[in-house]
Amino acid sequence: MLILTSKDNPNIKNAVKLTKSAKHRRQSGMFVAEGLRVCYDAMLSGAEIITFFSTEKAIEGHIEKFNELQNYANKTYVVSPELFELISDTQTPQGFLCIIKVLDKIGQFDKIKIGGKFLALDNIQDPGNLGTILRSAEAFGVSGIIMSSDCCDVYSPKVVRGSMGAVFRLPFAVCTSIKEFLDNNPQLNSFAAVVDSDAKEINKVSFTQPCIAVIGNEGNGLKPETADSCKSRITIPMKGKAESLNASAAAAIIIWEMMK
Repeated sequence: MLILTSKDNPNIKNAVKLTKSAKHRRQSGMFVAEGLRVCYDAMLSGAEIITFFSTEKAIEGHIEKFNELQNYANKTYVVSPELFELISDTQTPQGFLCIIKVLDKIGQFDKIKIGGKFLALDNIQDPGNLGTILRSAEAFGVSGIIMSSDCCDVYSPKVVRGSMGAVFRLPFAVCTSIKEFLDNNPQLNSFAAVVDSDAKEINKVSFTQPCIAVIGNEGNGLKPETADSCKSRITIPMKGKAESLNASAAAAIIIWEMMK
């Protein structure tokens, strides 16, 4: 365990860049996880923690978990509250932050050809929505997530934090486009989630395995070419005056119906 005091330290500079820049995360193959629970989940999930940062106050309040994380991480640094605020992405930092090697999830999708219930996300842009969707999917036992390359960065601090550890446990993969993925996997029973009175109401749908439900962008919904690539169209019946639901709320309802 070493103590860092300068904001010009290379470890601090790297952490700041990883927090703020998706490009740096892609190029370096690393990302940031912040908060005691998320850092601890990363360790329990077997993720490679390259660097672990903590403040003295956080250590005093959680000495046992600090010791576990310190023993697990490749490197551990204690920093001042001021330095921690530089690398933090939260308004009220807890004093625990890890730099983690990007996860290798691709191999886990071999089983998609023989069974399972999956979720596809087409151009989801809000990190809060993506994190919440991952959390819901993991909670209800979804087999895995497919994301189009134009979704927001799954390794952004807000997504990682919002997923409450699901990003470490839930199989996922990023593809060029959901249309291309569906075209290459015709064995899947695919369902396009749309706001369409002609679509089948979700509570009347039988999600026969292997299947995948496809959810679109927060403002624009599914791309027409993506919806056209699906075998069926489903909709969530609503009695109120709202035209549509938030993407993460819609995803939670669809996941529940698909997995029950």
